[in-house]
Amino acid sequence: MHRFTIAVSWIFGILLLGLSLFVSLETVSRKLFNHSFQGADELGGYVLAICGSLAFTVALIERGHVRIDFLHDRLGPRLQAVMNLISLLFLTGVGLFFIRYCYTVIKDTLDYGSTAATPWATPLIYPQSLWYGALVVFFLACVLLLGCGLRDLLRGDIAAINRNFGPKGAMEELRDELDDLEQR
Repeated sequence: MHRFTIAVSWIFGILLLGLSLFVSLETVSRKLFNHSFQGADELGGYVLAICGSLAFTVALIERGHVRIDFLHDRLGPRLQAVMNLISLLFLTGVGLFFIRYCYTVIKDTLDYGSTAATPWATPLIYPQSLWYGALVVFFLACVLLLGCGLRDLLRGDIAAINRNFGPKGAMEELRDELDDLEQR
């Protein structure tokens, strides 16, 4: 899964750099030549929707979701494991909510043949399919990790649950940053 987060991070970077270049060209073209390419905002919306949806998965895998851990650290290991699994269960529920209700958006787009109300008139099924696919990836990652967590619970491996699904502490984040610095 770590390779997945690296690949997705590269995709984020490339998409956002491409968007930045396009917006820069659009700005220069407007200023110097009084000409607009039209659609920088449209393209930006698509890129941000897709990147934002994939970011859910990266945060899940890297254990980067925000949690209020002042109470978590005061609990015993068993109760921490229960809280970690409950939070993973709720994230899976959020993923299910996304794919259930965003599917209706995709279905309506297909039924109506919707296009963007912009000069490009982009058939919305293309960007929405990528956005929906990113949400499905998030849901599947949640299900996979929840399955791993339940497997660890059945084995009685409380330490593995807390290590793999608990919030990162300050020392672990520092260690990750130092490892990343070494690799550069």
